[in-house]
Amino acid sequence: MAFSVVRFNLVDPGATPESLAERYRAALEMAAYADGHGVDTVQTEEHHGVENNWLPSPFVFAGAVFGATRRIAVTVSAIIGPLHDPLRLAEEIAVLDLIGRGRLVTVAGIGYRPEEYEERGVDWGRRGKLQDELLETLIAAWTGEPFTYRGRPVRVTPRPFTRPHPLLLVGGSSKAAARRAARLGLPFFPSAHLPELETYYRQRCAEYGTEGWTMMPGPVTPLLHVAEDPDRVWAEYGEHFLHEARTYASWQSKDIRSAVRSTAASVAELRAEGVYRVVTPEECAGLGLESLVLHPLCGGMPVEEGWRSLRLFCDEVLPRLRG
Repeated sequence: MAFSVVRFNLVDPGATPESLAERYRAALEMAAYADGHGVDTVQTEEHHGVENNWLPSPFVFAGAVFGATRRIAVTVSAIIGPLHDPLRLAEEIAVLDLIGRGRLVTVAGIGYRPEEYEERGVDWGRRGKLQDELLETLIAAWTGEPFTYRGRPVRVTPRPFTRPHPLLLVGGSSKAAARRAARLGLPFFPSAHLPELETYYRQRCAEYGTEGWTMMPGPVTPLLHVAEDPDRVWAEYGEHFLHEARTYASWQSKDIRSAVRSTAASVAELRAEGVYRVVTPEECAGLGLESLVLHPLCGGMPVEEGWRSLRLFCDEVLPRLRG
């Protein structure tokens, strides 16, 4: 059976505080509905200072999801590692790991938007060294034992629920990211289907004498919306998909490799491209993909339409996949 994901980034370009509060509440209710219907994970992410209200605090959202659910995992994919204080992040993840009893998955990347570094006062040129320090600190901190951090003795408590530590993956599309993961013995999360980078990671693991594994997107990983009438959804709500696609496109240089990459300039082009897909329940069940990523509130999608998509996915697609 395909791995099932419900993704939330809480984008809403025209939001008021009241409407955004309703969107956040709806996302938590959707997470609870997904939890009750056997969806594998909620996926969320981190971006800062975005005009369309992109979620900046994925761990706060993860904690709220854990409070509303019992079994579903939360995958934070990804945090921008160098923007975080290592000790504070170690504490936050430890507490979330205890609340969720091991349901938190954290992917740590370095990001690709220099403006996020600038507004946080973090040196873009030092992002690799800062990422190394972050990951090394997290691993040491989660032992619960004293260690040396920036020349001074520190200790982080409480210890997490998961042993030896909460699930932490290194994300990225570069050889530097793969080497970093291999050196630290951490699993690797390529940001796109990059089998050659997976091979490079495994070679580096052998050199370092570490063991690791990869969690890599499939060759095709579209963002899905389920509807009885896809033509209606594209006609009424296609601009929401296009808004997110164009936002991503504005951030990505030619060197960025991502599973979500669109060059569409219109709704018609986006539909033809296939990165964002609106499918019937029957079509969704027949896609034959390794993972199904539902994006019910994409680009400020009206909450009621998001609910229609989620209910069709949970009530009609998942039972078909289970046989």
